Amino acid sequence: MLVFIDTEFTNHNRPSLISIGLAAVGGNDFYAELTDYKREDCSEFVVAEILPLLGRSPEAACTSQELIGRLQEWFDALPSLATIVYDYEVDWQLLKATFHEELPPNVAGHQLIDHRIFRTSAYKLGEVLTYTKALPEHHALADARALREGYLRWSTRLTT
Repeated sequence: MLVFIDTEFTNHNRPSLISIGLAAVGGNDFYAELTDYKREDCSEFVVAEILPLLGRSPEAACTSQELIGRLQEWFDALPSLATIVYDYEVDWQLLKATFHEELPPNVAGHQLIDHRIFRTSAYKLGEVLTYTKALPEHHALADARALREGYLRWSTRLTT
C-alpha cells in the first residue's frame, strides 16, 4: 500500500514539525497539527504562508506526544504493509523523528519520488484537480493528496 506524506515545518535550517498529512491509496487519510511547535522558530515564509492555513480542522490539533498515538493508531488500521512515498527528504526524516526512529511495524519501506515526474502533464493535472480554496497548496493534507493524485496519474499513464 502506498502512503503519500507531506509535512509543514518551522524552517529549513532546523526543521521542526508543525503539521503532517498522509494520503493512502485505497485507504483513509490522516492529518494533524501540532500545538507545541515554537512559533519563534518559524521562517518568514512559514509565518506568511503556512500558519494561516492551520486551524481549519480543530480536531487535528494535538501535542507532539499525542501525535505519536494518533499516528500509531492510523498505521495500525491500514489493511496492508505501507510504503511511505515523499517528494522531500525532510518529510521522511520528520516522520522517523516523530516515532523516535522506531517506525510502526507495518511501515515496510519508503520511496523518494523522482522530481522529474513533477514536470509531466499527468502529474500536474493531479495537482490541479486536488487543491481547493478550503485546502490549498502548502496545507500538509492537501499537498499529500496532490502528491498521491499526481503520482497515480503519472504512473497510470506509464502502464496504459
